[in-house]
Amino acid sequence: MIASLQKVVGQSFLFLDEDTRIKYGHDETEDYNFPPSVVVKPGNTHEVSEIMKLANSYKIPVVPIGGQTGLSGGALSIYGGIGLSMERFNKIEIDEKNLQGIVEPAVITQVFREAAFEKGLFYPPDPSSQGSCTIGGNVAENAGGARALKYGVTKDYVLNLEVVLPSGEIIWTGANTLKNSTGYNLTQLMVGSEGTLGVITKIVMKLLPKNTYNILMMVPFFNAGQACEAVAEIFRAGIVPSALEFMERDAIDWTLKYVDGVSLDIKEEVEAHLLIEVDGNYPDMLFAEAEKIMGVLEQFKIDEILFADTEDQKNALWKMRRAVGEAVKSNSVYKEEDTVVPRYELPVLLAGIKAAGKKYGFHSVCYGHAGDGNLHVNIIKGDMSDENWSTEVPKGIREIFELTVSLKGTLSGEHGIGYVQKNYMDIAFNTTQLQLMKSIKNIFDPNNILNPGKVLPDNL
Repeated sequence: MIASLQKVVGQSFLFLDEDTRIKYGHDETEDYNFPPSVVVKPGNTHEVSEIMKLANSYKIPVVPIGGQTGLSGGALSIYGGIGLSMERFNKIEIDEKNLQGIVEPAVITQVFREAAFEKGLFYPPDPSSQGSCTIGGNVAENAGGARALKYGVTKDYVLNLEVVLPSGEIIWTGANTLKNSTGYNLTQLMVGSEGTLGVITKIVMKLLPKNTYNILMMVPFFNAGQACEAVAEIFRAGIVPSALEFMERDAIDWTLKYVDGVSLDIKEEVEAHLLIEVDGNYPDMLFAEAEKIMGVLEQFKIDEILFADTEDQKNALWKMRRAVGEAVKSNSVYKEEDTVVPRYELPVLLAGIKAAGKKYGFHSVCYGHAGDGNLHVNIIKGDMSDENWSTEVPKGIREIFELTVSLKGTLSGEHGIGYVQKNYMDIAFNTTQLQLMKSIKNIFDPNNILNPGKVLPDNL
């Protein structure tokens, strides 16, 4: 098998040494590391096809590996096998006439956004890891980001995909058109499938004309629950911000210690902040929206609002927000859950998370894209015993997920299910729904070689 793979990719792009396998055995999910048995780095779609044909004939697991920034264990080679690094797929083509980008999966998200911006175009999805995550990974997980509430998530921009199936067959899933009502939507089935149905080798993305102006404000709240309440009230006032982020006090305090060049003077009584952005092409309209938001915020107990006056100030505030996850990770072993509820239910969700922490003995730090109801829950190990960490915390997580689903929400807004959440799927779906998903997986991948052990629960 190794000799056959070497013929496909060449000796320079096949790796068996332990260091390389360990390097490609992890993502950003806790401290897991599952090294593949071999790492291969194909350079074109044909090579991916040949690799899949070989793996399928030998029934060897294949795990697509992108930027390794995932938070649900989607890129972990839990059964060994072939680690399929897509890092050589890094070409971008901007179609200015049709406002589209044709992108290969290893293109860094921020690089794609900047390439579009240089042409006067805008690609909105902006995960916090946009400087290192890849477009292919974003498609696989249906990533969102801060601006999803106004502009939508990755799925809203994917028009067409080139995909290599587990059998090695190469297909296009749709068409390069804005409208398509022709048969089942294979494109959207592939988006968010977490590398379990096919290997994406090319993506056709919709782009938008770029906006010229934005206003960014940082709002301190003396009560974290009120910060969550304010989110829904802003929308009820008829305003759709381009970003609306929630950060608990601990999230900000830890991040300020972790990130250089960012400082905030925060009163001791402040429990949380909202980071609010409005954007557009007409400054007068933006100022009017900002004033309307301030009118809504006056209903709540807040401290003085900070308006970012310069690009440097705006960049510093966004740098702080995007670094929260890394700052939390640097403080302690942790587990991150990716809950999402209708935004009006955010105060109930936050209260339930804190109640679960008291019941099961863990501390949590919450932050996230409050504008679309997406709250990242970081459960901190701190000085918890290993036994309580392994036995009590999963009970707390299950209760948090049960509360989330009872509020008409679901288990993940943008991080995916992957390896670490799969055995909670029974909370969101009944047996019939899960069997339908398993049937879809079986049709695409009857030998279960492509990213096995992900998304679907073990007992299915």
